Amino acid sequence: MSGARALKREIRQVLADSGQDKAMARIGGHRPRQAINALISHFYEADALIRWRAVAAAGIVTADLAEAEPESARVIMRRFMWMLNDESGGIGWGAPEAMGAAMARNSLLAAEYASVLCSYIDPGQNFLEHPGLQRGLLWGLGELARVRPQMAAWAAPHIAGFLDLDDAYHRGIGAWAAGNIGSPENFDRVHALTSDRAVIEFFENWQLYRVSVAELAQRAVSAITRTQQEE
Repeated sequence: MSGARALKREIRQVLADSGQDKAMARIGGHRPRQAINALISHFYEADALIRWRAVAAAGIVTADLAEAEPESARVIMRRFMWMLNDESGGIGWGAPEAMGAAMARNSLLAAEYASVLCSYIDPGQNFLEHPGLQRGLLWGLGELARVRPQMAAWAAPHIAGFLDLDDAYHRGIGAWAAGNIGSPENFDRVHALTSDRAVIEFFENWQLYRVSVAELAQRAVSAITRTQQEE
């Protein structure tokens, strides 16, 4: 038990002080299962930057593990799914984000689990009711779509409803996700947000930024336009 606590403290320090490459080199020096356990414990971290970095790192560890031990990576993905199950007894913080991050990096995991991630935004499937989880889900879908837009396309029509909500995170992250998918059906709603000056914290490239919904929406408009021009 003391070893697990020491690893948890070590990884927290690494996440707080290191760039992504250095952090992942340190984390990669531990057995994947032990690293994942420690990282998941930081999904509940009060410090938002550490929490986000733990989520991103968990996705990277899972994706890298899938290259060498696909079944071991599947066990981790199923663990993320279990965290989102009502029977788990928890809320599932960080799970959809970690799933999206893993699938963005690994095509095998994307092929097997993208439909699961998309099902969490579909009211006719496994819709997540908790607003906090919805924020994370939108980010996870956007991260998947950043690399594999077609695998997140199912989610596109269901993102529309989040673009009109009072919560700025839903609007901003939803617009970013819609832009990464390149979905024309969301263009008008996304474009309407280019004058939305609400500011949110947004995680990208190992950093947490303060950014306006308008800026994310403008990026999304450009991405959707570019996608349509390429087709």
